[in-house]
Amino acid sequence: MTKDELKIVFFGTPDFAVESLRRLVNGHYNIVGVVTMPDKPAGRGHHLLESDVKKYAAEQGLRLLQPVNLKDETFVSDLRGLGADLFIVIAFRMLPRVVWQMPRLGTFNLHASLLPKYRGAAPINWAVMNGDTRTGVTTFFLKHEIDTGDIIQQRSIDIARDDNVETVHDRLMLLGADMVLETVDAIIAGTVHPIPQDQLLTAGEQPTPAPKIFKDTCRIDWTWPAERIYNHIRGLSPYPAAWTVLADADGQQWSLKLFATSQPLPLPCQMQPGEVIVRPKLLAIAGSDGLIEVKSLQPAGKKRMTAEEFVRGLRYNGELRCN
Repeated sequence: MTKDELKIVFFGTPDFAVESLRRLVNGHYNIVGVVTMPDKPAGRGHHLLESDVKKYAAEQGLRLLQPVNLKDETFVSDLRGLGADLFIVIAFRMLPRVVWQMPRLGTFNLHASLLPKYRGAAPINWAVMNGDTRTGVTTFFLKHEIDTGDIIQQRSIDIARDDNVETVHDRLMLLGADMVLETVDAIIAGTVHPIPQDQLLTAGEQPTPAPKIFKDTCRIDWTWPAERIYNHIRGLSPYPAAWTVLADADGQQWSLKLFATSQPLPLPCQMQPGEVIVRPKLLAIAGSDGLIEVKSLQPAGKKRMTAEEFVRGLRYNGELRCN
């Protein structure tokens, strides 16, 4: 079988998936359909927002399906009618068995971690938040349990000390697109030899979870060690962003998203977690064992700014604390 003969349906939603779809299209693979999320209302005007995958697929004139319910009989029938040999899934919803079992060559997923590490919705965030120095991408065949299928290929990259989730995301997106094409070519050639994930675990080792991130997950606890705070902030920057509440002695409060900080610094004196140092060009906050100097932040209802710009306009009474 050639890539012209292999019929592919692509499932994806955000920009992370677009790069792989673009490589497939540019490589003249036979994309017979694209499945993405329904348009959703956004903003004050509730204008319908199209997914990044939809925008690209529409530009390329690809057949689009946008099911609300993946088990809907009409959608399943339309999908089956495409006669696909292979499904590719990148950053999409969990597929029901009736869908992922449909193609004769199976369904594979591109996941942004070195499985079985970081199974779940936010693998890049958690790798950086946990201070990992290495991560990567994995292609694997889907099974019913999320992110547990047999591994086809893996490739890895280093995470630098000054990386945040955006820089790691962008490198994995490009690396993953390369590997998607390699995986498709290997399937066409019949050279795939999937490896069960449990074979990659040492005795007593457990898979690492990467659960969905909520607002409470993003709040900074200033009693943490400074290293953990530093990783927490860069692991959530620029989205959804770590946050804290700054308050003065009179109870005036500012909700702040923090995007960039210095690496942990020694405490200059005896300070309690959450205590704040303010100078004309400095905003620094104490963790349990070190100091974090804020470089970039966003007060609620305002634009992103430097710490110097924020301090310049700050009016407060008495001591400042973060909590």
